[in-house]
Amino acid sequence: GEGWQVTPPTFRFDIAIEADLIEEVARLHGYHRLPSILPKVPLEMLPVPEGRVMPDRIRACLNDRGYAEAITYSFIDPAWQSALDPGHPPLALQNPLSREMAVMRTSLLPGLLQAVLHNQRRQQPRLRLFETGAVFLEGEETRIGGVAAGSAYPEQWGMEKRAVDFFDVKGDVEALLALTRNAGAFRFVPGAHPALHPGKRAAIERDGEQVGWMGALHPELAEKFGLQGEIYAFELALEALERARLPHFRPFSRYPAIRRDIALLVDEGIPVASVVEAVREAAGELLSEVVLFDVYAGKGIPPGKKSLALGLILQHISRTLTDQEVDEVVAKAMTQLKDRFGAVLRGGDGSD
Repeated sequence: GEGWQVTPPTFRFDIAIEADLIEEVARLHGYHRLPSILPKVPLEMLPVPEGRVMPDRIRACLNDRGYAEAITYSFIDPAWQSALDPGHPPLALQNPLSREMAVMRTSLLPGLLQAVLHNQRRQQPRLRLFETGAVFLEGEETRIGGVAAGSAYPEQWGMEKRAVDFFDVKGDVEALLALTRNAGAFRFVPGAHPALHPGKRAAIERDGEQVGWMGALHPELAEKFGLQGEIYAFELALEALERARLPHFRPFSRYPAIRRDIALLVDEGIPVASVVEAVREAAGELLSEVVLFDVYAGKGIPPGKKSLALGLILQHISRTLTDQEVDEVVAKAMTQLKDRFGAVLRGGDGSD
């Protein structure tokens, strides 16, 4: 008949198919006797579109800011999942490795917090960790998340020790947003998240669509899982960070900029970002930058109010601005703020 009929010995249970038999013949004959030919693989330089931020650049940004990359399991403890993201029922594994790894994650937060707990139990209180990975909701989505705990800076003699806070981590997130060359498209707005402290959290939007969140872990959850100190976290859709605006040349002005500082009283619940946005709308193209350099609420400020100090930097591309032009721009900005938020200049309501 055609071909061979081969019956492997009973102790060779690893020979089950034709490929196993061929491998065995090659082994006995000697692999060194087989001719070798390098495969012909075409080499092509793939273009890197300018309108995309590469994932390696995003990782490098966090590395530069002191974060170490973590790789955690995609399947996690149902207890952590239900506590940290109760609004998204997870996919349960039919054949889990253990009870503590029985569901697919819907957020990167559980794995990162478990990494924080692992390090804290080994006397490593200061942590900056991030992870890029898939989460599993109705479909699979790639996200980047991070956590920060412990002191704001490494211990040293020349700086007073303080704990990491909301604005430290917000600065790290803003550094990621700046990679898109379109940071103005992103906004930090009030948002709800069951795992975060109600007074220290924010949703992150791009062009009005929520793409992430950040904030402090809820103290009750930190106590429940044995985590020490205040822990801040963030999570963003990676796709929102990869979409970048194409660079455009903008000539520098040869003429001096003029700065005007204003101190406002607004309701305590008004977001600073909304105030800055209103100033930009009113001031138009002459406004090159808005700087928030002071926020104060307390003695001398009416209850329910806060003081915001803003620096408005104005500059024209082809000539020097006059004081009258600058005063008109500032007046427009104040009118906009008064109409939209009921803002008044400090001292204008008799508070100072």
